[in-house]
Amino acid sequence: MPHCTKCGTLVADGTGFCPNCGAPQGAAAAPAQVAHVPPVQTADTGMAENVAGFVAYVLGWITGLILFLIDKRPFVRFHAAQSIVIFGGLTILNIGLTMFHLASMFGGMGIFFFVIGFVHGVIWLVGFVLWILCMVKAYQGVLFRVPIAAGIADSLCKQ
Repeated sequence: MPHCTKCGTLVADGTGFCPNCGAPQGAAAAPAQVAHVPPVQTADTGMAENVAGFVAYVLGWITGLILFLIDKRPFVRFHAAQSIVIFGGLTILNIGLTMFHLASMFGGMGIFFFVIGFVHGVIWLVGFVLWILCMVKAYQGVLFRVPIAAGIADSLCKQ
């Protein structure tokens, strides 16, 4: 049995389109068309792969978790898992820093109040930039890998 040229799924002989990703199959499909035509819709979420990857980042770890559970396409699962790792981790870090920030404010540790507030602001800014960058890259169809989070996301996708 032949395999899909885009996603590698087994495709029955004579099938016009891949049942997994929707890419055209067979001799009639030109290689340039296969590389540049995204699937219109799929049975998983009804969204094109790049749009589903984009949506995985829209509400941070929440949309990442939803798409990770319902969409089985590798591109979408990777971006959903990466969204969970990045924004779930940043959420936990922000909660911890907020508790230290409040403790330093009420505990009389004046300099720690300002230092923790500054660190909290820098982490928020880094998270915002990552959020925009990941959404843009996913919409472009690029498998953008954030250095530490991508390795964890890979291990989540293999389970």
